[in-house]
Amino acid sequence: MSEAETDANGAMDSTSIQVRAYTMLKAMLDEGRLQAGERLLEAQVAKAFGISRSPARHALQKLCEGALIRELPGRGYEVVRPAAATARPVTDPMRARRAVLEPMKIVSVPHWERMYGQLEKELCSRMIFSSVRIVEERVAEQFGVSRTVVRDVLARMHSVGLVTKDSLGRWIAPQVTPAKTHHLYELRWMLEPTALQQAAPSLPPALLERARATVIDALDGFPREGFDTDVVENDLHVGVLSYCPNDEILQSLARTRVLFVPTRYLYDPVLRIPLSLIEDALKEHQQIYGLLLDQRADDAATALQSHLKNADERWLKRFESSAGHKQEALPPYLAAP
Repeated sequence: MSEAETDANGAMDSTSIQVRAYTMLKAMLDEGRLQAGERLLEAQVAKAFGISRSPARHALQKLCEGALIRELPGRGYEVVRPAAATARPVTDPMRARRAVLEPMKIVSVPHWERMYGQLEKELCSRMIFSSVRIVEERVAEQFGVSRTVVRDVLARMHSVGLVTKDSLGRWIAPQVTPAKTHHLYELRWMLEPTALQQAAPSLPPALLERARATVIDALDGFPREGFDTDVVENDLHVGVLSYCPNDEILQSLARTRVLFVPTRYLYDPVLRIPLSLIEDALKEHQQIYGLLLDQRADDAATALQSHLKNADERWLKRFESSAGHKQEALPPYLAAP
């Protein structure tokens, strides 16, 4: 298995093609769609899932390791589950009934997407303590990707202000300090209410209804499994504001999106804040949508400014919670500036 298909701890990457192929086949076995005594072929799996034979072979071999199928002498694999106890061994593998696999294409996840989240979380948990340098060639080695892929990932991070380049052209994730987050929030509460007022006349009511419904759903039994802060944050602070006709305001706000990133990691020991504060933020979003739907744009802009000032205070909780946290050694792809 390549490094691209393992995480930093050596565990299998759940997004890799071979793992997804294995998961899909196992589900078919568990649900009885593949019956004991049926024959599976490597080429058949590759064709049905729209993948190459290598990940198909890995998936089938993993099923063999779990004694769910067994390799037949000569060619193919025989299903031994779910009726393993009563299934008779096939004496002539070529006469075994061939399993039917309906086409279920597996879409390959781009290399940059597979590594982005892990690198992002690592950087965020470090930046609260100090600046760190990202070593391109070591990132490539760690994740089993080319340096072109690494540069693409870093360019995406640069676009939201997560990383920058120093005078020597090296990638740096600069330390996030209380002063820096306050300055970024100050920029937001000066610009976002104006952007919202300008956007309001063009906002489709259906968009606002959908965004409010997402917030209401998130508040129902909060925190629910699968809650995605990215969706909620982007709905209001990116999606709604994108209707503002002033591109200069929007470009200035783009560099403040680095503030969104740590909120993705609600349970990280360094990046988390009390969940009650996240719930408060959701209620503030709900209020803003209500005011916009009532066509009270000025009141919505005032509520948005208040929300951002509260968010500034909420962000400070991360610095308080991380104060007594012991910083772990840097992974090999990060270094002191």
